[in-house]
Amino acid sequence: MSTALLIIDVQHALCSGQYQCFDIYRVIDTINQLSTRARAAGVPVVLVQHEETDSPLAYGAEGWQLAGGLLTTAQDLRVRKTTPDAFYQTDLGKLLPSEDFERLIICGLQTDYCVNATVRKAHELGYDVVLAADAHTTLDNGNMSAEDIIAEHNKDLAHLTGATARVDVKPAADIIL
Repeated sequence: MSTALLIIDVQHALCSGQYQCFDIYRVIDTINQLSTRARAAGVPVVLVQHEETDSPLAYGAEGWQLAGGLLTTAQDLRVRKTTPDAFYQTDLGKLLPSEDFERLIICGLQTDYCVNATVRKAHELGYDVVLAADAHTTLDNGNMSAEDIIAEHNKDLAHLTGATARVDVKPAADIIL
């Protein structure tokens, strides 16, 4: 089974300052451990970057850049996106056609926006998804703490398993590559 690792929106603006996500340094360390194992296993790594005009995530701006602590290589694939769904109007589906890639491991930012939307779309498209339960994060939203949002999404997304594709939610260290 062909697998790819998607690292979503681990960008400077979401990893420092006003929009710094909960427990970000531990999450980046966990993502780095997962991506290092993926590269060693020959699993393609896709770095997804969100962009918005007139915002800290404007294309090319400092906030748009990948976070300084995120380990990357020249071989990593890159995808730019403008909506929470990393498949919508991007090259992701061409880079990882479902005929060639059956399983996507997903991690990154933010749990309740881009991670959620991309997990759901990947499942809808027929990919088996493994969400790295401890390798995604977000911000408090005023009603819920980031910790509660993460726990709720881990629980809810695990229930998406259907007839054609499944969603597994497990700690990054338990993901077999």
